[in-house]
Amino acid sequence: MDSFSGLESFVRAADLLSFAKAGRLLGISASAVGKNVARLEQQLGLRLFNRTTRHVRLTEEGAMFHERCRRILDELDDARAMMQDAVAAPRGRLRVSLPTIGYRFLLPILPAFKARFPEIELDLDFNDRLVDVIAEGVDVAIRSGELGDSQLVARRLGPFNFVLVAAPAYLAQHGVPQVPADLAKHSCLRYKFVTGGKIEDWDLPGLPTQLPPGLLCNNMEAMLGAAVAGLGVAYMPDFLARDSLCRGELQRVLETHLVRQGQFSALWSSSRQLSPKVRAFVDFAGEHMFKDDGAAMRPTKTEFRP
Repeated sequence: MDSFSGLESFVRAADLLSFAKAGRLLGISASAVGKNVARLEQQLGLRLFNRTTRHVRLTEEGAMFHERCRRILDELDDARAMMQDAVAAPRGRLRVSLPTIGYRFLLPILPAFKARFPEIELDLDFNDRLVDVIAEGVDVAIRSGELGDSQLVARRLGPFNFVLVAAPAYLAQHGVPQVPADLAKHSCLRYKFVTGGKIEDWDLPGLPTQLPPGLLCNNMEAMLGAAVAGLGVAYMPDFLARDSLCRGELQRVLETHLVRQGQFSALWSSSRQLSPKVRAFVDFAGEHMFKDDGAAMRPTKTEFRP
């Protein structure tokens, strides 16, 4: 305990460059801070501060020691906060940002989430732009693709596949493509990213260099509607097309040629301590949102897009 008191007194005095201010912060006298630091210096066999009657300044050795000790105290603070959070019920408003089509995989699990965590108030924002999680005060963002912001941490929630689909009436009129090269003769419905305006690539071996631009759209739901209306062939996540496929409004094409798989991840600020409400949501989403995904959830830092 004497060693810990010395470390704490030293770190607070180094933070504030004042024994008196450190004493007020710790609830002890300035002389007690000075004695704790002096005892620590004696144990280490080196001087940590240069002292005058008016000022204290860190020595070169003191500055290096302060950096290490600060990390140790931060870890102790985190451990204490983690233990306190472990017994606290998750509560409060939770701001979650999702892509526009995110309601299709989130809403089915919300009744069970609300039943388990009734004190969490969800504030859901469905949009396809690239949100600034930190600047906009978003607690969790769910996005596909890869993470590029080093200030964010990501946890994988589950994979999805891409499908090429078209309305039966469209295929009856224009023919069913048998190989990717046949798409050069079809009206292709393309998704344009809201952030940056990039047109999404169709990942098929043997695809023509230029696809006929039947329609450009920055909203996946609208593109789905355009495909159902018979405006052309569309490339989209399988969960988005699932209901229309089951109703016979759409038909899969070139199924054996599709190789790309997407991945949804939960993103949050990489601050040291994860709040109970964020942990509750991320853990629940990973457990229930993509039940068929057997991949373990694990932290990752990679590049992402909306």
